[in-house]
Amino acid sequence: MAKIVVVFHSGYGHTRKQAESVLAGAATAEGAHAELIAIDAEGMITDENWASLAAADAIIFGSPTYMGGPSWQFKKFADASSKPWFGQAWKDKIGAGFTNSATMNGDKFSTIQYMITLAMQHSMVWIGTGMMPSNTKAATRNDLNYVGGFSGALAQSPSDSSPDEGPLPGDLETAKQFGHRVAAYAVKTRG
Repeated sequence: MAKIVVVFHSGYGHTRKQAESVLAGAATAEGAHAELIAIDAEGMITDENWASLAAADAIIFGSPTYMGGPSWQFKKFADASSKPWFGQAWKDKIGAGFTNSATMNGDKFSTIQYMITLAMQHSMVWIGTGMMPSNTKAATRNDLNYVGGFSGALAQSPSDSSPDEGPLPGDLETAKQFGHRVAAYAVKTRG
């Protein structure tokens, strides 16, 4: 079985909902086992969580986009990953990422780029969405990949919405298919 770990921070619950959709998609890949790790409000995960990351074949990073980048809690986790980085413990693992923000753009790419750089520092192999965007006149807000992410899965939740209201179903389905793609690739490369 390929082990997929979705490690994320969520400040208000919207990114958690997106993470759960990524997890649900990863769990549908035959031959994959998926696990969710939440970075807490202080930017911490447990020793058991670090062990799960060490054993993972693929790590999918998630964070809300705040002020044009990942949350400080996610950055604290990323900085703490310098211990596995030093020994290149995550080398050749699959890396991928997702983010959510209140606006359609919200500089989400800066957050995804941060995650890509983190993965490259760890000598990981990055996987994007593999999805074409919904960018025709006939497109609707709940179409697959409406926000148009190639490097990572993107979602949008209005600033005054509850996690029950956002992200929208199309963004959650995008996250689910993204999770499945990463997990299926991990299974394939595990051989």
